[in-house]
Amino acid sequence: MKKSATITVIGRDKTGVIARVTNFLFEQQANIEALEEQVTRGQFSMTLQASWRDEKLSTEAVQSGLARLAQTLQMEIKLRFTQPQRQQRLAILVTREPHCLEGLMKSFKARQFKQAEPALVIGNRPDLEPIAKKFKLPFVMIPWNERADAEAELLRLLDEHAIDFIALARFMKILSPNVVWRFKNKIINVHPSLLPSFPGAQAYRQAYEHGVKVAGVTAHFVSMHLDEGPIIAQASFAIRPEWSLKEIIAAGQKLETKVLIKALKLYLAKRLDVYWGTVKQL
Repeated sequence: MKKSATITVIGRDKTGVIARVTNFLFEQQANIEALEEQVTRGQFSMTLQASWRDEKLSTEAVQSGLARLAQTLQMEIKLRFTQPQRQQRLAILVTREPHCLEGLMKSFKARQFKQAEPALVIGNRPDLEPIAKKFKLPFVMIPWNERADAEAELLRLLDEHAIDFIALARFMKILSPNVVWRFKNKIINVHPSLLPSFPGAQAYRQAYEHGVKVAGVTAHFVSMHLDEGPIIAQASFAIRPEWSLKEIIAAGQKLETKVLIKALKLYLAKRLDVYWGTVKQL
């Protein structure tokens, strides 16, 4: 048997961080299975997957050593051990549109997601609290008046509830790199257009005003660039010449939940690999 862990390192960029962390893990007899790092505007972020054979792992030594390393480097280093058979814990972020949240909850109730469990619903408005309560899920409303304060509370809740991945179920706020760095390729959004066409908040209106004949929806991983993250799944529908904007929106919303559910299933089945910004299905 082996034990696996995800380690995230975040802070101001400086020389030697990767070497310091990987050398320490080597000393702790870890096998490094994957490593991704990037620097954006002087901010360093790294996600590392490591594993140990049971007899070679000293949990206390790894935890205390990484804590000392974080202090020395003046960076945030977080360690989370993962159990292979444990259900993944999902946080769902919402605003006011109910259809994606309701669809996800019905899918979980029908046991379509055996590898995961919904743990928490977070909204920047209180509108969808009754739906969360209907399905016996905790609901937390975070006012989004100041993004830094709101995201600090969001991260605290995600840590408190041991959240593994996140679904944005028509969540109408932009997450900063401060959040995205900590959940790289673990935040899935559904966008109401066939990306890369019509990014932004008014996608259906843009489709209507441009007179397109085919529109659709896209599920993608969230990146630091708005609506440009790696695409997981898409679906389209034909627009009839006589349709109003309201009819286009209604047709698109019927697909949003389906595409979001498809993306979550692919993610949980471990059939996705992100390579140079593109999702490959395994």
